[in-house]
Amino acid sequence: MSSFCYFLFAIAGLLGLAGSANADLQMGFYAKSCPKAEKIVQDYVYKHIPNTPSLAAALIRLQFHDCFVRGCDASILLNFTSSTGNQTEKFAIPNLTIRGFGFIDGVKSLVEKECPGIVSCADIVTLVARDSIVATGGPSWKVPTGRRDGLISNGSETIGPIPAPFSNLSTLQTNFANQGLDLKDLVVLSGAHTIGFGHCSSFSNRLYNFTGVGDQDPSFDSEYVTNLKVNKCKFINDSTTRVEMDPGSVRTFDLSYYSLLLKRRGLFESDAALTTSLTTRALVTQLLQGSLENFYTEFAKSMEKMGQIGVLTGSSGEIRKNCAFVNK
Repeated sequence: MSSFCYFLFAIAGLLGLAGSANADLQMGFYAKSCPKAEKIVQDYVYKHIPNTPSLAAALIRLQFHDCFVRGCDASILLNFTSSTGNQTEKFAIPNLTIRGFGFIDGVKSLVEKECPGIVSCADIVTLVARDSIVATGGPSWKVPTGRRDGLISNGSETIGPIPAPFSNLSTLQTNFANQGLDLKDLVVLSGAHTIGFGHCSSFSNRLYNFTGVGDQDPSFDSEYVTNLKVNKCKFINDSTTRVEMDPGSVRTFDLSYYSLLLKRRGLFESDAALTTSLTTRALVTQLLQGSLENFYTEFAKSMEKMGQIGVLTGSSGEIRKNCAFVNK
């Protein structure tokens, strides 16, 4: 069988798995077993996110990184799994800047007090991501529940599936296609970069040493590069300074991220990559020419798709008592 045919079969298999899993997820899954569950999650989010709005970006990123490895099974939350004895996803290189684990633990503890052993960490991650964006004034979307928690978390499995900030369009397209997501999903979900921050270390090569000879990325707006070098990322190995991904609009879930892309001011190479093909550039332009409500609608659709990647349901997995550990 050719590699191309194998790729098509692999994608079809992923979509088939997603389709069968979708049937087991349902709106209001906990209506009888833990009727206050979703309200507890929402109240916790609405209490804390307005005080730290940047955490909303971190929490949706946490869900994104979780779903792209083994599906949306909360495997990113595990500190240790006896089944592998290996470094878990949480401590792997692509996840070293992930935040929000303590926030998820806080929600889980409240839900456990209300309904012990009923609500999965995977559902909490998904609900928290949605509610956090809503709390910032952003879009809402449907979150069917009924996910169960995975038993395996292997750090080595994060290398490859999770899109990196230096990924080109071809790599990004493959990353998303492997999860049953298309180019439109890629462009729309990248719009989450309208809130939150990026570390200098994730893009400083574009400022100081793009091709290894002390040059800057020619696709990066030179005025913006100078500003970043003078005021933010003052040396190439700065791993602590954070920069707004959407300067001047970091607290608002809007379309300005896409405006920056067309001005060659997308912070990461993966942002700039969205303007390197006629197809993705056209999608960016269409979003900008449409209404904010249209963007919210499209974002909701893509988030609903992403939240159903490779979910465990029925008797698969477990309902963890502590999100950081599999049950004994």
